[in-house]
Amino acid sequence: MKAYWKACGILIATAGLFMAGCGTDTAAQPEAKAAAVTAQEKFPDFAAKDVTGRDVTSDIFAQKKITVVNIWGTFCPPCIGEMPELGEWAGNMPQNAQLIGIVCDVANEQDQDAIREAQKILREAKADFVNIVPNKDIAKYLETVEAIPTTIFVDSQGKIIGNAVVGADVPAYKKVVKDYLNE
Repeated sequence: MKAYWKACGILIATAGLFMAGCGTDTAAQPEAKAAAVTAQEKFPDFAAKDVTGRDVTSDIFAQKKITVVNIWGTFCPPCIGEMPELGEWAGNMPQNAQLIGIVCDVANEQDQDAIREAQKILREAKADFVNIVPNKDIAKYLETVEAIPTTIFVDSQGKIIGNAVVGADVPAYKKVVKDYLNE
């Protein structure tokens, strides 16, 4: 399984080079903000762990009106580069919004090397928000992701809303949240 996820990470990183995700300058490519993930009715139900070992379920979405879900990898420079800004924003988000991450290249709870690497990145970036280790339900969803970072938006019912933002673009994430909360 670990080899599968490492191969997926390479595939996602390679796709990212062509889809304006990992390894490119998305600020110079406005078209990079198009959705790479086909919108689905609902994010899959899940019961997983975060990188600290705490249980996280799809009930997390019910806690806020909108959840920003940042899908990232420990091998992705733009993902790591935006992490300090995400950490700062997570602490200053509107009351009805939250940010969570999904570390796409952590194979499972037993993948301690990748979990430690994710923890190190998060610690150094002062990014203190929930980061989920994908379980089989989330892994199936990740198969639809063509590049990283990809950020999606989920409402309190667990439904995916709006378009995904592909590439590191925190101002675009903030705009989606602002627009949604002002509806």
